[in-house]
Amino acid sequence: MATELTPPVLALNSGSSSLKFGLYRVGPLRTEMLLSGEAESIGQETSGFRAKDARGNTLLSESVSVRSQQDAVIRIGALLADRRMPAPAAIGHRVVHGGPRLRQHCLIDESVLQELEAATPFAPLHIPSALSLIRFAREHFPTVPQAACFDTTFHTGLADVARVLPVSKELQAEGIQRYGFHGLSCESIVRQLADSLPSRVVIAHLGNGASVTAVKSGQSIDTSMGLTPTGGVIMGTRSGDLDPGVLVYLLREKRFDADMLEELVDHRSGLLGISGVGSDMRRLHEAARSNADASLAIRMFCYSVRKQLAALVAALEGVDLIVFTGGIGENDWEVRAEICHGLAWFGVNLDEARNRSSKNPISDPASRARVIVLASQEDEQIARHTWAICQSLS
Repeated sequence: MATELTPPVLALNSGSSSLKFGLYRVGPLRTEMLLSGEAESIGQETSGFRAKDARGNTLLSESVSVRSQQDAVIRIGALLADRRMPAPAAIGHRVVHGGPRLRQHCLIDESVLQELEAATPFAPLHIPSALSLIRFAREHFPTVPQAACFDTTFHTGLADVARVLPVSKELQAEGIQRYGFHGLSCESIVRQLADSLPSRVVIAHLGNGASVTAVKSGQSIDTSMGLTPTGGVIMGTRSGDLDPGVLVYLLREKRFDADMLEELVDHRSGLLGISGVGSDMRRLHEAARSNADASLAIRMFCYSVRKQLAALVAALEGVDLIVFTGGIGENDWEVRAEICHGLAWFGVNLDEARNRSSKNPISDPASRARVIVLASQEDEQIARHTWAICQSLS
């Protein structure tokens, strides 16, 4: 029963222009979602603010002006009050990167904030907005303990062969290494699979940000993203892996500086850069009917994911299960089909009807590896970790 559970935890999952949230009661054996929602297109002329209850019923869906993530937090607080929800006993924040010194989920204090400031160069696209949100949430809920939950934590056990980047020892000592991301999403997949988790799993988290992770016996052993969330497969506006010579060329011949390079690889590359149309896969599917560049962007994305997936199968020395998650992975059957079409050589085959309907498993019964679709539950993972941190301090 819900009454057996502790006071609720508010999970805040910030993106560059969005804020997902969920209110959860967490106990030692189970977690209950009370409500969840999202503010999207933050900072644009018209934003969306949606919320639903535990049964998936819509509580609120409106187009409003949400100028900042701080505004979104205020709206979330008002929503909780309007719905007469209990005040959160703790707040958990998704933090993409904690740098080399913050590798474990932790309670936020001034020293943690200072470390996050120092880690900004590792994820300049994400950390500043996360810091701003954390500081405002601490002001808005001054008596509520708040925790930082890191996407990099799931990958802390990478062996040297996967973790070490091929640069000098001096740079390695400064924290230049493979960190890996989407760890909270991967954790949620491992938790959902529970006792049915096989030994060798590849998780493809495909959304505006995308990565592929090899999981052996529940532990990350390699992943496509490296030092920052810019590397790996092609993404919405991020380049993914890029020949370093391209950057040297732009520095030398085009007189790019660091800000211009960052703008290029984080905001003007990927699906947007290839297509010239946009970064949203739904829009690209529509445009691809008559636009060759949009069609190429989709095919290059699928090709990029397929290559990385096959590489991680090699790292695992085989695969028992492939999991698609994230906005594209969960909802785009055409992308899943295109990715898996090129994996038939090692026995991966989809059932077309099941793939279209996302009915698990989406693989053919004769497929050597099962293929399924699972919803990422990052927010619930944040709530679980935050509850555990608070319990350890009580």
